Amino acid sequence: MASPFLFPLTQSTVMPDPSSFFSPNLLSSPLPTNSFFQNFVLNNGDQHEYFHPYLVKSANSSLSLSYPLMFFSTALLYQVFVPDLTISSKSNSRYSSSNISHVVSSYSDLSVTLELPSSNLRFFLVKGSPFVTAEVTRRTSLSISTVHGIVSLSSGDSLMKHTIRLDNNQTWLIYASSPVRFRRTSSSEITSDKGFYGIIRIAALPDSENPKSEKTLDQFSSCYPVSGDAALKKPYRVEYKFQNRRSGALLMLAHPLHLRLLSDKESDCTIIHDFKYRSIDGDLVGVVGASWVLKINPIPVTWHSTKGIKQDSSKEIISALVKDVNDLNPSNISTNSSYYYGKRVARAARLALIAEEVSYPEVIPKVKNFLKQSIEPWLYGTFKGNGFLYEKEWKGLVTKQGSTSTSADFGFGIYNDHHYHIGYFIYGMAVLAKIDPDWGEKHKPQAYSLVEDYFNLGGKSNSNPYYTRLRCFDLYSLHSWAAGLTEFEHGRNQESTSEAVNAYYAAALMGLVYEDSDLMATGSTLTALEILAAQTWWHVEESNKMYEEEFVKENRIVGILWSNKRDSALWWASADCRSCRLLIQVLPITPITEVLFSNVGYTKELVEWTEPELKNAEESRKGFAFALEGIYDQENALKKIRKLKGFDDGNSLTNLLWWVHSRGNGNLYKY
Repeated sequence: MASPFLFPLTQSTVMPDPSSFFSPNLLSSPLPTNSFFQNFVLNNGDQHEYFHPYLVKSANSSLSLSYPLMFFSTALLYQVFVPDLTISSKSNSRYSSSNISHVVSSYSDLSVTLELPSSNLRFFLVKGSPFVTAEVTRRTSLSISTVHGIVSLSSGDSLMKHTIRLDNNQTWLIYASSPVRFRRTSSSEITSDKGFYGIIRIAALPDSENPKSEKTLDQFSSCYPVSGDAALKKPYRVEYKFQNRRSGALLMLAHPLHLRLLSDKESDCTIIHDFKYRSIDGDLVGVVGASWVLKINPIPVTWHSTKGIKQDSSKEIISALVKDVNDLNPSNISTNSSYYYGKRVARAARLALIAEEVSYPEVIPKVKNFLKQSIEPWLYGTFKGNGFLYEKEWKGLVTKQGSTSTSADFGFGIYNDHHYHIGYFIYGMAVLAKIDPDWGEKHKPQAYSLVEDYFNLGGKSNSNPYYTRLRCFDLYSLHSWAAGLTEFEHGRNQESTSEAVNAYYAAALMGLVYEDSDLMATGSTLTALEILAAQTWWHVEESNKMYEEEFVKENRIVGILWSNKRDSALWWASADCRSCRLLIQVLPITPITEVLFSNVGYTKELVEWTEPELKNAEESRKGFAFALEGIYDQENALKKIRKLKGFDDGNSLTNLLWWVHSRGNGNLYKY
């Protein structure tokens, strides 16, 4: 499409000002709203972020590093920020009296560059670097301080390596590109004797008992990364390219999912298995090489179930289908919330696909009319009380309600949950385009504008210039963040993995219906990654060794996962509501749910963990637990589902019956 569709413009009254921290040359382009460095560009910009393996905080023209310890209980886990080292300068820069603490001068998929103008410091913050690298841009006297006591400072003969031992048993190594002499000026500070100009690299020694750790850091102290890109050029494949400077090989760190996917044959890198940093995400293991290839096993992205439904089961499904379709009426949708409305759209779309699968096309025309009447007002701006609009500060979609309220539509107006809300609409539009190709072709510009708000690849001639690149998806963590432009102590967060999966699955289906192989391929790739991440970090098996034993004992699933925290509670329910946690990590139930919960053993653990609380749970929540039970015990699951008196607003009796009857015999897809 030569000219992408643009929703009506609006001026948000609640959006933070991006010009406070982004370099002026970046402000003309769409800006990231859910990124790993988001805290740096919100409010005062002085809340820390997690860069694997360090928590990093920029404040008062200095940068503080923390190699954090873990706090844990039965309810939560988080890494504690303590400013172990703080780097600043004694400069008299022309910016010294200004209010500018830092400026984001560039960013990429895997990195952000912070300029501290008054300190003559530029930090290349690259995800997964065991070193924090600073470029001292003008000759400057450096200060390195700590909240701990300095036990000792030692320097090599060349004055290009310095070792600081602290009274909290940490050892930090400082590498310089040219000789620099440090001296202790107090029990908690060292400074350089003379002005320094060049590169400083700082690393915590991960294991002081292992002499190999320091030798490894010494060996790879020269070559440093300045940025990193992640390419999605082929299906089920992510390619990392780190841009680096100076001689030698590049040392980086991989988290557990990286290690699972890293292709030995195609990656130009070597894993150092005995070089590790601790992390809330599991051990971070050394990888030498600037080019990584992550290969993902393909998944079935289909409209219908993978094994189909036996003919003798169709009668029960059709009976429920006829009733559910007869009850469809757009005027009965009482909500104007973009989230809850989208769920109702997707619920109806499920009925059309189930009708196809059980060969009962008689009901499809009514579903088609319902979808048209419910979706089109959001596309044409005629829906009373809400609608999609475009704002030009950060550049992306907001809702009419969200343009004047940070809490309306669950914060959609400040870029919360975009993939959740829009994902439901995209699912409905993809299905409608399937059953009515003429409608699909007519509304293709709006469909692409919606999906590209959270699914724009950027950097290509055919990308949408109105939206930022992959708004929600973190290409280092390999999953999405739902939280937008709100400062949080523990960084970005995501509650519902299943709704994130649905967003990329819906995008892939849209690619399928529009015969867009790129959208189909990338949608399938991100769907697979979101599933793998959910299974790695949200799904807590009894045998889990990543999290603390105390937490594992009490939890089978994480409620909210933050970049620096794991919480058993939800935004809308306490940790005690186990059926709430199960529901939010399962809905919506579609064919892709089979892949998300392909580990039958874990699924049984989750259901049994939830069961004691189900007795007093709402009927709408019970349906999701019974659906999972249907994976390994169809007979009992069906008995329970048939007795249900109510269903979630995105679910139906038809959908639950379809799900259990399509489980087939024996184990299904294993991922």
